[in-house]
Formats: sequence, structure tokens, C-alpha cells
Amino acid sequence: MRRYRRTRLAVLLSTVLAAGAAVLASALPADAIANGEEVPIGMYPFSVKLTMTGIPTPDGGKRNSACSGSLVAPQWVMTAGHCFRDVNGVRVERPVADLTTATVGRTDLSGTGGHVVTVVAVRQSPTNDIALAQIETPITDIKPLRLAIAPPAVGTVVRLTGYGSLTSTNPVPVTRLRTGQLKVVSVATSTIAMTGFAPQSNTTPCPYDSGGPYFTERRAAKPELRYELVAVESGGPSCPHTGEETTGRIDNIRPWIRGIIG
Repeated sequence: MRRYRRTRLAVLLSTVLAAGAAVLASALPADAIANGEEVPIGMYPFSVKLTMTGIPTPDGGKRNSACSGSLVAPQWVMTAGHCFRDVNGVRVERPVADLTTATVGRTDLSGTGGHVVTVVAVRQSPTNDIALAQIETPITDIKPLRLAIAPPAVGTVVRLTGYGSLTSTNPVPVTRLRTGQLKVVSVATSTIAMTGFAPQSNTTPCPYDSGGPYFTERRAAKPELRYELVAVESGGPSCPHTGEETTGRIDNIRPWIRGIIG
């Protein structure tokens, strides 16, 4: 009888500990991109963190912000057009902050690898929420992300990288590059709609992931042929979510892009 009671006590204690661990786990922040995962050091080196310091506000003050992006030419970074807006919220073809820097090829921002360069000029797509940011110094030791020449088919699984926050609640940019996979659900004239796919169905971008690259992956002998940029992050519901994410389509503005980056 005593052994039975001890067994019951052990089971009860084990259950309580397991429940406590589950509560503790649920209280921990999910990986960002929301419910995504950390990128191994050195993977996807074309990924970019844009840091804007000293953006003018309507009340005469200053604020800081950030976006994600990708290197598409030695001296050009692609990101969302709305990452460069004036005090009235209008997209402009210039850096709006006192200082805008692009950190390229640095998976962990607390490290020293990769490059940190100043953004000196901006070009806005006339049709899509996409901008090209020119950096002061060309980067020649990182292969730029290749541009798609056609839109991805519905059902295609693509990968997103970004330095966004963990959640839409009190968002703060992370210091470690994150990634997740989404699936194409529809293709429009200037946008592509995506929904979460992996690691979870609500793996989705968060604030400060704006401009992050969506790219396809394939096996290829040359690294520059493995990845192909199809879209950039534009906007969506509060993260994480299972709804549709709106992204800026790349292939239909490829001539405009090529006219700028050469």
C-alpha cells in the first residue's frame, strides 16, 4: 500500500514538474521570424540588416528603426519601399535618417564578420513596394542574390530571412538572423501572397522583417545558382498568424532593377 502511494506521489510530482516545464516553455519567446528558426553562422550571407538612426518625426523629434533586405549587386541592397519614408509617410528616393547603415553577411550582429556600410542613395520602384538602396562601398566577397525571371507557381515553398522581432507585441529587432518557409497562395500584378509553412503553419514575418528576401532553393554546384529571389516582404497581419502575407513581386520589375544595378 505504501509503495502504491509512493508511486502515485512520484507520478503526481512528475506531472506537476512536466506541467511547470510546459508553462515555462510557453512563456519563453518563440524564434523569429515568428515561429521560425536561427540561421547557422555563414548561411545566406546575402541577407542584410538595415539600421536607421535619427528618423525625423512629425512632432520635430527623432526615432530609430530597422528593416531587412538582401544584396542584389555589389553596391545595391533590395528592401521594401516603405522603409524609406519622409516625415509625412511618403516614400522617397533618399535616406531619411541621420544615418542608415547596411550590415551584410553577419549572421550574428554581436559578431564582427561581414560588412557594415553606409547607405548613400535610394531608388523607389514606380509600381511595387520595393526599393534599391545604394551602399557607399561595393561588397565583392559575397555573392549577390540572383533575380527571378518568372513568378513562382502557386504552391511553391520559398524561404524568408530577416532580422525582425519575435512578435508584434512591443517589437524589438533580433540580433541573430532568422529564417522560415512560406508557401505561395496567389500571384497578382505587383504582389505575391504567402502563408506560413515551416517550421509551423504560422511561421510569418514580424516588424522589422520588412524588405526581407523570399527566395527559392535548389541543389546547384555553384552557390550563386542555389538561391533565386522572387519577392520581398511588404506587410501582413500581426505576427505570428496563419493569414496571408503580402510580398512585393520581383520578376515583373526586373528591367527596372537591371537598369539601375547594371
